[in-house]
Amino acid sequence: MTRSLFAAIALLPTLLGAQDLIGTWQGTLKIPARDLRVVFKISRNPADEKLTGQFFSIDQGGQALPLGAVTAQGSAVRIKIDAIGGTYEGTFAADGNTINGTFTQGQPIAMALARATPSTTWSIPEPPPPPKRMDPKADPAFEVATIKPSAAGGRGRGFTLRGSEIITINTTVEDLINFGFSVHQRQITGGPDWVRTDHFDITGKADVPGTPNIDQFRSLIRKLLADRFQLKFHQEKKELAVYAITTIPGVTPKLILTANPSATPSLIFPRLGLLPARSATLEEFAAVMQGAVLDRPVVNQTKLDGRYDFTLDWAPDEYQFASFGPIPKQPESDKPDLNKAFQEELGLKLTTTKAVINTVAIDSAAKPEN
Repeated sequence: MTRSLFAAIALLPTLLGAQDLIGTWQGTLKIPARDLRVVFKISRNPADEKLTGQFFSIDQGGQALPLGAVTAQGSAVRIKIDAIGGTYEGTFAADGNTINGTFTQGQPIAMALARATPSTTWSIPEPPPPPKRMDPKADPAFEVATIKPSAAGGRGRGFTLRGSEIITINTTVEDLINFGFSVHQRQITGGPDWVRTDHFDITGKADVPGTPNIDQFRSLIRKLLADRFQLKFHQEKKELAVYAITTIPGVTPKLILTANPSATPSLIFPRLGLLPARSATLEEFAAVMQGAVLDRPVVNQTKLDGRYDFTLDWAPDEYQFASFGPIPKQPESDKPDLNKAFQEELGLKLTTTKAVINTVAIDSAAKPEN
């Protein structure tokens, strides 16, 4: 073999790049529970020439998830999957048809990707039909609801929709008021001690078919509080310490108007410190931040209307996500803190101030019979 040929082989990984990454790549994540086959389909966006694509976890239903930033520089490859807080980083092998790397979603897992050919491409299952939405004009109530004390020592809390079925896990009456009235716990006063200390698991079914929108979901929780917890309350205006979301003078917000404003809003944390928001208003964003992350109410003072797509990715500190219960120690991160992430990633500012806002004063409440 000639020296020039040796040199060409040695240089091949540095010659590989974005063009070589375009195509279908597949590999198997070996996790303790089972093996998971994953597929990356990578293409080039004709509008801006950037790499883009989709991610599929075949053995978990095969739903297509959009890729975030995709980069290929020389032999180095980096792919982000914002919707699940995942990252794949690897290096092209000399043949250009294999990438050896690591998939990280919390814990790093070694995984090699192979370029798929027509004969080796894995079949991706058809996605399930989209859930039927509840008539937005409907005013649903619970057809049936079961309320049980949560198991002792339960951690975290959750609100879940499965069609017209509503599920809450490890929620107090205060949590239900937080969600139903879209308020922070500092906006709730009065009531017996147990509304803050006793936890309940709730399963209920709405009397109208389809998945409720967020306003209908909140209304159902308010009706449950009145019917099953005998909640009596009144509302007051008070000046409280808050976090305000504001624009920055001279800075254009880095928010993208959603292409489908009628889509169901999505504001779900795939991991602590990562919030990919889709078709969300800033009012909905503020409600999620005060409900899950911050230690005081959050108000939107931007005067920005519309529904937006954006991603907020930061390194949370020990004072955030307190409502989730004790948080495991987070790994070292080069991500910005929340205030810096607001400015760098959203072009907005999060400031501490005071504002006159609604509060919910509990007059009385009673524990449910079942």
